[in-house]
Amino acid sequence: MLGVLIISFIVLAVFRMPIAIALGFATLLALWFFSDIPMAALPHKMVNGIDSYVFLAIPLFLMAGKLMNAGGITDRIFSFARVMVGGIRGGLAHANVIASIIFAWMSGSAVAAVGGLGEIELKAMKENGFDTEFSASVTIAASVLGPIIPPSIPFIIYAAISENSIGKLFMAGIIPGMLLAVALMITIYIISVMRNYPTDTRKSFTEFFHSFKAAILPLLMPVIMLGGIASGIFTPTEAAAVAVAYALIISLYVYRTIKWKDLPHIFVETMITTSVVTFIISTTASFSYVLTIESAGERITDFVAGITSNPYVVLMLINILLLVFGAIMEAGVVLIIFTPILYPLAMSLGIDPIHFGVIMVMNLMIGVATPPIGVCLFVMSHISGLKVEVLMKSILPFLIPLIIILLIITYVPVLSTFLPDYMMK
Repeated sequence: MLGVLIISFIVLAVFRMPIAIALGFATLLALWFFSDIPMAALPHKMVNGIDSYVFLAIPLFLMAGKLMNAGGITDRIFSFARVMVGGIRGGLAHANVIASIIFAWMSGSAVAAVGGLGEIELKAMKENGFDTEFSASVTIAASVLGPIIPPSIPFIIYAAISENSIGKLFMAGIIPGMLLAVALMITIYIISVMRNYPTDTRKSFTEFFHSFKAAILPLLMPVIMLGGIASGIFTPTEAAAVAVAYALIISLYVYRTIKWKDLPHIFVETMITTSVVTFIISTTASFSYVLTIESAGERITDFVAGITSNPYVVLMLINILLLVFGAIMEAGVVLIIFTPILYPLAMSLGIDPIHFGVIMVMNLMIGVATPPIGVCLFVMSHISGLKVEVLMKSILPFLIPLIIILLIITYVPVLSTFLPDYMMK
């Protein structure tokens, strides 16, 4: 049954059937022809797959991101980032990364980062002498930070499947996310010097103060959320609700950039995106159910143990596997399919579950920027008007620092575990 499940899914995916439907249909075929399990189990597992309190955070964080985009908060974030680092060689490209860091503290989605900041950043960089390919590639690479720096929708999915603490996973993503940002900024600086990209005029303290003042309310959002989670005032799911309420209040009553009549459209957009995400999760949950009853995780563990018991070698193999699948499939799907398979293997080798969650998410987030099917490549192609093939070539230099940091995080677990161990004992 396991062979039929996997082969039928691959065949359907190759023929470009939507991933969620391909997963569900492959599960149906495997259960119908090669199992005595009643068909009623399929919808039951699909419903149970999304019947989790943890998953309530997904639509809430999605809504918070849409409110910030509609409320003009992203403009204030980018303006503040530009004042901070504009004076460095390639200043606007560095501002792109800083803005992505700030936005990452609020949204938890790579696609939201590209969609929310991409148009603003591209316009500003093109007007200041940066070529479009470089500008688009920086935006794509920086979007990887979104789901690694908390809050993070992929961390929520991993936590729900592996039954680990969302709060600890959120904290674990901070240092890896910052290291990725530094690596990207070093790469940007080197390329900017080589291509003689421009530098912004250095801003005075007064200009910095006014820019900070304009962005202070958005900057307080991550402080409130992470402070509340770390102190135990509210759970990560409740933090998502706090983020929505905060974004709604400052957009409606402080900045007044959103009117009440705009809310139905924002709510509908959030519901559509949520329905797509939850449908994928539900069909993938049924697929994972068959993998579980067929003991796929144990089989993989036994197979790998027969080859090597060295955790360093196993982690390298896992990295390669996830990088490949992350580049050809939607990250959430890969996470839901492979967590039940790879998690037992990691635990059998004594790998910290929080550290392993960071490894999985980092691999898959690099995948959203990796050819051939990295989703952010297609989103940026739509925004910039560049062909996807052009973006596939221009993004390659930025994948090098991302993979280097991935390897450092993989083999230095304390970088992932220090903050959760220290702040959430």
